[in-house]
Amino acid sequence: MINSLIHLFKNQTSADKKAASLCVRSVLTVVVLGTVSNTASAIDSVTLDTVQNRGRVICGVNTNLPGFSSANSLGEYSGLDVDLCRAISAAVFGDSEKTEFVPVSATERFGALGSNRFDVLTRNTTWTLDRNAIHGDYAGVNYYDGQGFMVWKSSGVRSALELDRVSLCVSRGTTTELNAADYFSINKMRYTPLYFDDSSTAVEAYRNKECEALTTDRSGLAATRISQDNPDAHRILSEIISKEPLGPLVRANDSGWENVVRWSLNCMINAEELGITQRNIDQVNASDFPAAQRLAGLVGDFGTKLGLSNSWCADIIRQVGNYGESYERHVGEASPLGLKRGVNDLWTNGGLIYAPPIR
Repeated sequence: MINSLIHLFKNQTSADKKAASLCVRSVLTVVVLGTVSNTASAIDSVTLDTVQNRGRVICGVNTNLPGFSSANSLGEYSGLDVDLCRAISAAVFGDSEKTEFVPVSATERFGALGSNRFDVLTRNTTWTLDRNAIHGDYAGVNYYDGQGFMVWKSSGVRSALELDRVSLCVSRGTTTELNAADYFSINKMRYTPLYFDDSSTAVEAYRNKECEALTTDRSGLAATRISQDNPDAHRILSEIISKEPLGPLVRANDSGWENVVRWSLNCMINAEELGITQRNIDQVNASDFPAAQRLAGLVGDFGTKLGLSNSWCADIIRQVGNYGESYERHVGEASPLGLKRGVNDLWTNGGLIYAPPIR
């Protein structure tokens, strides 16, 4: 555009040249101001300011999903999604404990986010176009899941293709509801859905045999199975009928806060890839390779660009751990859920977990 104006400038009268000169200067001013504005907006964030002034991060979480988000008798939360909330707190305050957890059901979660009941939804929530367009912005994927079915072994059912004419417990207002309808339609099977406003009531109905099968994400089925009086009495069928990329959701048009949430997760993933853990984060020094130095905040100014301390990522790893540590602690093979890494392994191990570099 500027080159075109200069060309016109060379072929104009003196009066026109004066006007063209003013036009060129105006365009340059807009370009410069736009660059400054874009740089500032990378940090400017209504939510980040609110969080810092309040002194804690408020996260919307599942009411009771072992391995991802659940509370003990003292009301203390733990799980993969809870760790992400604590990581955000560590990034913002240098303290992973400056958190507050708001239990929220599947049907109320989006309205609650929009009405500012919490700062980020760290609740097993599938990333879809519809949700992204209507309810806010996803800041990454912290667990790749897929929908499945669970039945009582006494039913004799061994495949989802044997579920014709069954009654099915399903949570209302979820991708689970829609995926089940698609699956039964595609396979020309009939079923009777029993809808519930949250997963806990759906599970209770299944436990009481009000329905013959339960459907939700397979991670949720694994959590439900181990919570039963006799887990061996239940079978999770092998079929996976959908893609369920689960991740944190923030309100739209707040890119500064979205970046804080996104890079808190990316920090944990990059740390695992680099072999940096809670145990060795404090041993990273100037002799280590550059990527480790950047993650530890020893070089560069990456925290400042997010509106945080340059130790933001080191604080996350020191207090919460890397992605692999969090995974194994809450849902891995040594945990009660016993879930293999599978697609949730690092990309270097054939999985889908991959994060942009800190540089």
